[in-house]
Amino acid sequence: MGLRDDITAAAKAAMLAREAERVSALRMIQAKLKDTDIAARPKGVDKVPDDEVFAMLRSMIKSRRDSVALYRQGGREELAAKEEAEIAVIEEFLPKTLTGAALDAAVREAIAETGATSAKEMGKVIAALKARHGAALDMGVTSGVVKAALA
Repeated sequence: MGLRDDITAAAKAAMLAREAERVSALRMIQAKLKDTDIAARPKGVDKVPDDEVFAMLRSMIKSRRDSVALYRQGGREELAAKEEAEIAVIEEFLPKTLTGAALDAAVREAIAETGATSAKEMGKVIAALKARHGAALDMGVTSGVVKAALA
């Protein structure tokens, strides 16, 4: 069962359970996925692969985190809570991301593998990490860790 099937099954289950907010968030994911598929058609791709779906989900989370910060600044706690609930639903479909010691170890391993010695070679290290860990990386965090390790 693929990622798309998981999203569809979750939407059906949420509808049957009458969880309106969850249904809304899942429909939003499905709509964004359809838009992503349509945008990829000129490249000859009918359905984008899972790694691109993971990137799409991460971008959805990032925009919602930005919204949460703005809502909190504006004193709109109820809107911030709604965005955080959507983030929780989206995160269910992402693989567990590497963090902390596991991420540090993966970065050290990639640096040793590529022989990188300076920040100029950061691209090689990132490419090696993507090849090995792919969807388990949050590139915003990973690039900071790689940069610090090569500094």
